[in-house]
Amino acid sequence: MVFKRKQKRSYLQVAQESVYPKGGWGRAASYIGHRLRRLPDPPQRIARGIAAGVFITFTPFFGLHFLLGAALALLVRGNVFAAMLATFVGNPITFPLIATLSLRIGNTLLHRGTEALPRISPLEAFSQAFGELWWNLASIWRDTQPHWEQLAGFFKTVFLPYLVGGVIPGLIGAFLAYALSKPLIEAYQRRRAQALKRPL
Repeated sequence: MVFKRKQKRSYLQVAQESVYPKGGWGRAASYIGHRLRRLPDPPQRIARGIAAGVFITFTPFFGLHFLLGAALALLVRGNVFAAMLATFVGNPITFPLIATLSLRIGNTLLHRGTEALPRISPLEAFSQAFGELWWNLASIWRDTQPHWEQLAGFFKTVFLPYLVGGVIPGLIGAFLAYALSKPLIEAYQRRRAQALKRPL
């Protein structure tokens, strides 16, 4: 294949670069911005896709942001690829801020006090919940007893407040993403069209 890597990355390298890209997050953000500007679609469709991807990053469906971003982009008639790229707004640097903000807003909307916040970090809570879910599913094939009580507590104290609380900042983020990206993409596409018209 033409685009195949000369040296195959190890699983450790893949995992490391998913947390911290090889060229740093600045370079990754620059690359994503370049790809978004070059998409062959009207600016409003690309901007709607970006808005959809940004909104999805405020939901607690970790591991499904790519798919949900694409689905929401289809629903709002946005660019699917733009939505998938925009989900990178949620990354190891921003997720702790997004999670904390969403949980605090969610607990306020659900009329719970700050004492309802989990004693551990939101990401730790999700990590433990995924581990327990995996254990319970695996217990179907093993001779072990599943335990759903802790997952029920996780749903009540973390997942539900996160889901409810992520809607407001998600909508604000989506609106800002649309408002900022649409004129930038329009200006870029105009400049590019003019450059292509110039004689060589």
